[in-house]
Amino acid sequence: MLPAVQEFAVALTFPPTLSLCLLGCGLLAWLLRRRRIGGGLMVFALAWSLMWSIPWFSAQLRGSLGRHNPVVAEEALPKADAIVVLGGGHYGNWMSRDSVDPDEFKNSRLAAGARAWFAGRAPLIILSGGSNGGRHSEAQIMALAIAKTGIPASALLLEEASVNTSDNARLTAALAREHGVRKVLLVTSTVHMPRASLLFRHAGIDVVPVPVPEGKLGKGWRERWLPSPYALWRSGRALKEYAALFAIHAENLVRGAEEPARSDSEM
Repeated sequence: MLPAVQEFAVALTFPPTLSLCLLGCGLLAWLLRRRRIGGGLMVFALAWSLMWSIPWFSAQLRGSLGRHNPVVAEEALPKADAIVVLGGGHYGNWMSRDSVDPDEFKNSRLAAGARAWFAGRAPLIILSGGSNGGRHSEAQIMALAIAKTGIPASALLLEEASVNTSDNARLTAALAREHGVRKVLLVTSTVHMPRASLLFRHAGIDVVPVPVPEGKLGKGWRERWLPSPYALWRSGRALKEYAALFAIHAENLVRGAEEPARSDSEM
């Protein structure tokens, strides 16, 4: 029952899903002669999805997630035991080349990890990403891609069983401990970084966030204010991150409340 509730809650973070639910509630209220409530719900439902489909609002929402983790140059990063790169990128441009210059890909997680390695920030790179039903895990694909920058296979460790961020943290932490890794430079997107770094710290890893910047919003009217499905999707991803962060903090509060009660009962 709980997984179904969780899946429904995640689905509601995508603005059109919540809008449809609110439209349904508004229509029901209207039919029950609660016209003011029903009309208000329907107007809010339409405005909700419309607002998050506007690129400027979407960019502000996503930017709010990266506010506490500013992007810094690789040379300015502290030294660590390893660099952890979380999967979630696209590697088509990498695989079609014989060699890759990581400076070409400013918005790539894999390139950011490679640049940190070449800057001498850590001797190892842990690539974390499981299989989505394909022949190769994402970690394997990342290893093939990053090798094109000149990084040797001896500098790579692969975590190939994770299917979500919680797995990334738990399984990578176990792999890190096996190799004496305590402090890592964690590489993922600015939007994903708050949740990822929190989960890695809960797994017992000392984390230095290395957020990968997003592309800048265009300056033209169309790029900023014309609603688009892509902006709506990007907003949904950001809202999902906020919902997941809320769930983690709520779970921690519940655990914190249960521990004193358990201690009292044992006494």
